Amino acid sequence: MNVNVDRIDSKSIKLEITVGADEVKKAIRKSYEKNVKDLNIQGFRKGKAPMSIVKRQYGVEFLYEDASNFLLNDSYGPALDESEVNPIDYPNIDIVQLEEGKDFIYTATVEVYPEFDLPEYKGLEVVKPNYSLEDEDIENELKALQTQNERIEVKDEDGKIEDGDIAVINFVGKIDGEEFEGGSGESFELTIGSKSFIGNFEDQLIGLKSGDKKTVTVTFPEDYGMEELQNKEADFDVEVLEIKVKELPKLDDEFASEVSEFETLEELKASIKDGLEKSNKEREEIELNNNLIHALSEKTEIDIPNALIEDSLNRLVQDFEQRLTSQGMNKELYLQMTGQDEDSIREMFKENAENQVTGDLIINAIIEKEEISPSEEEMEAKADEISKMYGEENEEIKEMLLNANKAMLEREISTLKALEVLKESAVFVEAKEEIDEEANEEANEEVKEESDDK
Repeated sequence: MNVNVDRIDSKSIKLEITVGADEVKKAIRKSYEKNVKDLNIQGFRKGKAPMSIVKRQYGVEFLYEDASNFLLNDSYGPALDESEVNPIDYPNIDIVQLEEGKDFIYTATVEVYPEFDLPEYKGLEVVKPNYSLEDEDIENELKALQTQNERIEVKDEDGKIEDGDIAVINFVGKIDGEEFEGGSGESFELTIGSKSFIGNFEDQLIGLKSGDKKTVTVTFPEDYGMEELQNKEADFDVEVLEIKVKELPKLDDEFASEVSEFETLEELKASIKDGLEKSNKEREEIELNNNLIHALSEKTEIDIPNALIEDSLNRLVQDFEQRLTSQGMNKELYLQMTGQDEDSIREMFKENAENQVTGDLIINAIIEKEEISPSEEEMEAKADEISKMYGEENEEIKEMLLNANKAMLEREISTLKALEVLKESAVFVEAKEEIDEEANEEANEEVKEESDDK
């Protein structure tokens, strides 16, 4: 076998692969053995006709398709190894020559990791995020805990619907006197003020009591997900079955002991404070990493292979669909409600996918240039850290990380070390907005001083 390599551009390579005539002969024979069992040829039992008869009856070209597949499968992998080409997607195959008694010649065009010039990556000017913890943040967390542990009580018969209440209703929607699909519901729990229903539907229920009936009129917006309902006026016959009200528990020591492992409210607040401070630190670290990669990306020109973008895009869309599922919604319902299609969702994530791929390629280049590789001690420590996230140290998870998931672990550690290289030399600057505000204040002061002098 002979392999010639031709680089088309920074991200594509064409291999011309030649396989000897002897291998072609074997592949044609193999194709005959595969196909002859299905052939009925006069004068021979099914599957017993000699290859010479098959070729005379059908032509040798009849055997070429399977023969070419055998030759491609047997030669493409070794050709990649021989040429040290690492493709990132399936090849585009073009058969140049396939003829009995001659060499088999084909080209394979593949996308590879792109070649690019890594600019100076030390001394990057970036904003270092700083998130301070305010008392209000702790109070908001406590309120969230209150809401999670709220009790639902039924109002008495004389109670009226107010903003924030839950109205249990039956409703039937009609357009021009005719019921329409999806416009009816029974014992539906509607939180007033949630804007779950279109227009001012919820506002029109305020003041009603249990047992009351009312016709609510609303107009579907022009961008509503179902085209047949857009701009249509609809009447909903509503019956109030029940009114529920949310009651928040009192914030005291009893509440703290019920919702946490702590005995007092002060201990709970202290724990919330520690958690928020840790969360802020993690957020600062993530944003600083993103700022560093973004600053370097702006200085780097990379012709990104489509295969890498599509792979990243597929993962982002899959994550999005999983988030929808966790929120009780599927992709089809989301598309219907938003009036989008699958292409618009992919377009929504395309820029993120490109940025993600660019960042990965840059990190890979830094890892290679700095000759970064994790030590055994670092691998052990990281495996310990991850396994402890599952509670007590889990030796089974640690063992899996150090063996089956070793490449992933090495990549994570190497990435963190590459980011540390960027951080150690980075020049931290104020956010542009803050700089502009200060400049404006200084300019205003100068104008004021000039005016006072006059």
